[in-house]
Amino acid sequence: MAAQWYHEHGYLVVARNWRCRDGELDLILSKDRVYVFCEVKTRSSDGFGTPAEAVTPSKQARIRRLASKWLREDAPSRKDIRFDVVTILAGRLDVIEAAF
Repeated sequence: MAAQWYHEHGYLVVARNWRCRDGELDLILSKDRVYVFCEVKTRSSDGFGTPAEAVTPSKQARIRRLASKWLREDAPSRKDIRFDVVTILAGRLDVIEAAF
């Protein structure tokens, strides 16, 4: 759902579930001069908190480290970067651009 939303809004999906020994990035996207690193969180209910609440400061730091690694090792060109969070709660998708 998240990749489809970005595609419909003019983004190119560069990588899905990019992995290295340090962790995983859910989506890496590109549009114009920006790479977007997107964390996708899905929940069927908010009984244990909202999906966005699961992207804690330590999770954000890990995503930043992984993005830095991807940029050093795999980025085809130099661009600006942005960190988004996509939440899917009971089938409803919300995109939080520049979430952190």
